[in-house]
Amino acid sequence: MLGRHLLGYLPVQLAQMLVGFGGVAVFTRIMPADEYGRYAIAIATLSLIHIVTFTWLEAAVARFHARAEQRGRLRDHLATAYGLYLVIAAGAGALLVLGVNILPLDPKLQAALSFAVISLLLRALLQIGMETHRAGGDVSRYSALEASYLMIGFMVGIGVILTTDLGAAGVFIGTAVAALIMLVFDLPVMLRRAANGRRQKVRAASFARYGAPVSMSLIFEHLLSVGDRFLIAALISQGAVGMYAAGYGLADRLLDVIFIWFGAAVWPLTIKAFEKDGVAAAQAMAGKAAALMGLICFPAAAGLALVAGPLTTLIIGESVRAEAATILPWIALSGLMKGMMTYYFHEAFTLMRRTGVMALVMAASAGLNLALNLLLIPAFGIAGAAMATVIAYALALLACALLGRRYFTLPLPWSDWIKAGAATAIMAASVFALPVTGTSWLDLILQAGIGGLVYVISAYCLDIAGCRSWLRDARLLFRPAGA
Repeated sequence: MLGRHLLGYLPVQLAQMLVGFGGVAVFTRIMPADEYGRYAIAIATLSLIHIVTFTWLEAAVARFHARAEQRGRLRDHLATAYGLYLVIAAGAGALLVLGVNILPLDPKLQAALSFAVISLLLRALLQIGMETHRAGGDVSRYSALEASYLMIGFMVGIGVILTTDLGAAGVFIGTAVAALIMLVFDLPVMLRRAANGRRQKVRAASFARYGAPVSMSLIFEHLLSVGDRFLIAALISQGAVGMYAAGYGLADRLLDVIFIWFGAAVWPLTIKAFEKDGVAAAQAMAGKAAALMGLICFPAAAGLALVAGPLTTLIIGESVRAEAATILPWIALSGLMKGMMTYYFHEAFTLMRRTGVMALVMAASAGLNLALNLLLIPAFGIAGAAMATVIAYALALLACALLGRRYFTLPLPWSDWIKAGAATAIMAASVFALPVTGTSWLDLILQAGIGGLVYVISAYCLDIAGCRSWLRDARLLFRPAGA
């Protein structure tokens, strides 16, 4: 089941990867450093506002879907969710529009934030349906809608930037148009599912009790990830933000796509196992996912660090390329730790609905990151911001792993993780041994190809996460009937 779910979500992750890498490659070339810096600030602000306003609701929709479905109360569940959305959208939308227009902002940044607010409201409405499809196991519908949203938004955004002088605002026009198109197809379906459902205060209170700490945790986690961009802008310049965001986006985006892939596939299955079959079944599902995370994510993070030079030279635009390669290895390491923490160790808190503890851990980590940034940015520039992020994530990961075991004991597949680490080390040695010193596409392909091949062979020999059995099962699929 886990393998089928991972394959089902693969189109979304491929679209995420294309948009993530393509966004860095295209936007850094069609926007100057200052404009890309505005885009980075606007997207960080948008993400933070989304977490504050809607993420708690989306988290609750996903967490309580299985329970509502089991009890035959899915219509009430959805009716309550859409009722809460309308209240939040009306209040938060008015405040955001007012804030964007009265604050003394740069006119171009103001335009970007204005369209970002529209995009936020449309995306949040779409997301209720997306979380429902994901939690209900409707992988094909979720994948079709999300992949289409990503690709349409990306292409429309590029078109607006190239044909107008709106700059960074064009990105958010693209995402708003994409969300509106997807709502045309999905919202009628979701409203029919919620028809005749009752909006219940008790259910809304349950959503808030569970979701509010999740949002608080993600607020601090978001500040840990992107809060340094505001400090870089204040202590250095918007151009430096562009350089930092380009390097960060290149490394963190790829790893984030991989971890989101696991989260989308594993989290609904783990909740269903927990609600229907109990703790042992949920632990078994989580353990499989953890072993697979080591198999795939360890070499991905190391590979990004190994090819930092040619990757940044070939993908990132020249105006923001200068220091991006320097910070990419640091961001790859912090991205690995962030992914393991968010998409694995946080499950202990969310399954048992102890999300308040998770929020406290992330608050402390964000505070530490802020202090480290203030100390290290003046001394080391944007590299200091990357160092601060690594230290803060390392301590946050350790705290979540230790505290989470008080509530739900997640399996720790040390054997598979150690094997994945050893195979990654062998891969790194093979890349270092290559006589490559240039920054051409040939050099990048050679390093990535040889490193990947060496890792695959090593993983097969070590049988990490039982990967040999996957190959045997795959061969059976192509065996002629009766053979």
